[in-house]
Amino acid sequence: MSATPTARNILVLGAGPAAWRFVRAYADAAPGTIHENDRITVINNEKHVPYDRVAIEKIFVDPTKDLTLGDPALWDNPNINLVSGVNATAVNRKARTVTADNGEIYPYDELVFATGSRAVRIPIPNSQVAHVFRTIDDVQRMVSEVARLKEQLGRAPRAIVVGGGLLGLEAAEGMKELGADPTILDVAPWLLSVEVDQGGGYAVNAQIEATGIGIRTGAFINSINLEQGEVVSVSVANSTSDEADIENIPADIVIFGAGIRPNDELARTCGLETGERGGIVVNDACHSADEHIWAIGEVACVLGRTWGLVAPANAMADAVASNLINDNEEAQVEEFDIATKLKFSGVQVGGFGDRRGTTPGCLEVLFADPARGMYQKIVVSSDAKTLLGGVFVGDTAPFDALKPLLGRELPAEPQVYLTAAGGGDGIPDTELPDDAILCSCNNISFGTVRQAVVDGNHDVPALKACTTAGTQCGSCVPMLQKTLEQQMKKMGMTVSKALCEHFDFSRAELAEAVRVTNLNDFFAVLARFGRGEDGCAICKPTVASILSSFRNSYPLDSGRGSLQETNDRNLANMQKDGSYSVIPRVPGGEITPQKLAVIAQVAEDFNLYTKITGAQRIGMYGARLEQLPYIWERLVDAGFESGQAYGKSLRNVKSCIGSAWCRYGVQDSVQMAIDLELRYRGLRSPHKFKFGVSGCNRECAEAQGKDVGLIATTNGWNVYVGGNGGSNPAHGRLLVKDASAEDTIRYIDRYLMYYIRTADKLQRTARWVEDLDEQYGDGLAHLQEVLIEDSLGVCADLERDMQYHIATYEDEWAATLKDERRLRRFRAFVNEPAGSDEAARMYVLDREQIRPATEAEISEVEAGRSDSKVLLTGVKIPVGSIDTARHAAAPAAVPVTDPVSVGHAVGAEYAPSEEELREAGVDVSARATAGV
Repeated sequence: MSATPTARNILVLGAGPAAWRFVRAYADAAPGTIHENDRITVINNEKHVPYDRVAIEKIFVDPTKDLTLGDPALWDNPNINLVSGVNATAVNRKARTVTADNGEIYPYDELVFATGSRAVRIPIPNSQVAHVFRTIDDVQRMVSEVARLKEQLGRAPRAIVVGGGLLGLEAAEGMKELGADPTILDVAPWLLSVEVDQGGGYAVNAQIEATGIGIRTGAFINSINLEQGEVVSVSVANSTSDEADIENIPADIVIFGAGIRPNDELARTCGLETGERGGIVVNDACHSADEHIWAIGEVACVLGRTWGLVAPANAMADAVASNLINDNEEAQVEEFDIATKLKFSGVQVGGFGDRRGTTPGCLEVLFADPARGMYQKIVVSSDAKTLLGGVFVGDTAPFDALKPLLGRELPAEPQVYLTAAGGGDGIPDTELPDDAILCSCNNISFGTVRQAVVDGNHDVPALKACTTAGTQCGSCVPMLQKTLEQQMKKMGMTVSKALCEHFDFSRAELAEAVRVTNLNDFFAVLARFGRGEDGCAICKPTVASILSSFRNSYPLDSGRGSLQETNDRNLANMQKDGSYSVIPRVPGGEITPQKLAVIAQVAEDFNLYTKITGAQRIGMYGARLEQLPYIWERLVDAGFESGQAYGKSLRNVKSCIGSAWCRYGVQDSVQMAIDLELRYRGLRSPHKFKFGVSGCNRECAEAQGKDVGLIATTNGWNVYVGGNGGSNPAHGRLLVKDASAEDTIRYIDRYLMYYIRTADKLQRTARWVEDLDEQYGDGLAHLQEVLIEDSLGVCADLERDMQYHIATYEDEWAATLKDERRLRRFRAFVNEPAGSDEAARMYVLDREQIRPATEAEISEVEAGRSDSKVLLTGVKIPVGSIDTARHAAAPAAVPVTDPVSVGHAVGAEYAPSEEELREAGVDVSARATAGV
């Protein structure tokens, strides 16, 4: 019988997230093995128990916030000794000991370097007075300093944050939270230059500026300037050359957030090999050249480089714990998933895989609106099938569904996932394979989560606890919930209707709770009915929709704008080239020649593409953001309203010509369509809905394929509900026959409000009625009982809710034009109110109208193989009557005439030089701001 091995001393230097992960993994795996009595000592140079360093920005809001990692009981284990407030000062590899500044010498059998990294302090004059952003103590010092400066100066302190990466953005947001006035300086042309590509970077710039944080790109800090020991300014150069222009920018506090460097000084001193850019060189098992020394986290140089993200640190920690337990090197790290999904100041950013499209032959499918900071790009193989990467700014909805498919064949066309472009029924509801990774931080697969559901974990908190998925950055929680629901349905179980981890209510329950209270903003709803400090991508837009449905107040006021989806925030539908459509309401499709003339004149003046839409309206396409108020001023003056083609609301009421003209018509379908559209205009709901009204059973308006459809009979109206066109069509069901006009409207009032109250988030009426089938056996019979027979006694309430909507309706664009504060949203560039992004798009004259140029057409132009049919947009903003003091710089309209064969579609790698643009006769004065 072999002797029991002597218990080892494992010494861990550092107590950050990587060290915590290693200790936890070892403590979980050691019991029952020959190493269950090993002793672990952790040397911690901070006074705090190991905490979540990724979340330290929360200290700006609450300096006493507890960020402790995991269960604190870990440190009560008798085999684990946490020594805090102590610095390791020397490593004796021969004696296998570490000396610390408390006078102690710690022996080891195995040494694990987990010393992490330190914030870079740029070597410039007076750099010692700058703050760094790395630890809890760093943040607490900044909190105290801003409070002191506010009291001393009697105003908001001017904060300069050096660095436009994630650290810099978090520091700037923290300064803003404290009441300071932050400006970010960065040497790159765009923020988050590592995380996103050029197109995404300019979108990030626009979004961050819109939050009130200043940005200075291409800025090289030269010195921090002091007077009587206080910071008064910073000197900034526009390049690194000796001839660079120097500018002094006023400042009261300076924060360095310009990157990190591995804490590898101890390793260098004791003779361990370090990488070219720092970090202890280790093999794929995280083992150094010294057989008793390992390295994990940011101090390890593995796979040829250091890594500054949570997922790689966790993978390294798990590998070393496994190798020490098993006395081998079988656990090895592979190329890490460095996907990032971030959110700060309300700005969403995500990226994974080949973000810059460098794979030979790859294709980039993208949607961009630089002016509003919206950008989505999917990189696929040359056959457009295999997913290679993606970048998402402003709307990261596709991130969770796409990231697990990296390197796999997409289940749908790439453009379907460009949610910011609007249209369609959303991201395909595809079940992802078992071996795909759901949680990158903890390397948890979909299969692991599904098995956990099978094992009895039937809510998100239970899944988090047993799998660790979603317990670190939290970005995968929506996908975790979706996978839970899919698996429970497979098992024949009732799926929890909880909206998300922040609300135990279903969407219907939350809608009712909001309806009966006076709450009118998201955080009040969260405080009253939910939990947590902030919401998520599930509950925020859902609450925004509910508030709009029952309060009927301007949808972008009181903080609701940041909750709304892309198109709602702009009161317009964004198109593939980042421009917007303008679709005025034309009730029932009836329009006078005078109103037609107004639309024609507006389209001509602004050089807009025009088309009769499938919904019997006139759409104008190609408007820039800053043009929208001018266009809508003219339309509103002519009596038009917003057609709300952008909202989850009534889109249109389609009708035939009816009995007024048609020889087959038996009822006036046009008048009924107009009455319905004017009654339900602006009504927000869980999803968009459409009506159809046919004047006879020939069904020219295709009413049975609509959410609500009416077909005239000689005795009244047959009312159909739950129809649906689109990608998953459904035939409408006959709710009532031969109803009078008054009863028809009464039943529709009840139907729509019942749908708004009880449907799930983003659920079309067809799917809602199908759910009622599952719930009641016959969804139509249930609706007839509730809405006609009043079996629940709610019909009077439903009618009252609808009357409130009708009485309080106000056209959103008319309301926007009356308010300077609301008009500020419609600027191309926050720091240049009169600026225009007119040179950012390319068009082709086709069938006597413009359309966006394709990538192939632009490539032909660039290669000199084209007839120069590609045009730079040249339409100007016409001078309007909207408060000329606000828009004094708007020039007269100039239509596109001469072709210009330079430039490229938004988001592509090629960008014309200023010289090329000047040669083409283009004004380049705003080019730097536009990011062309």
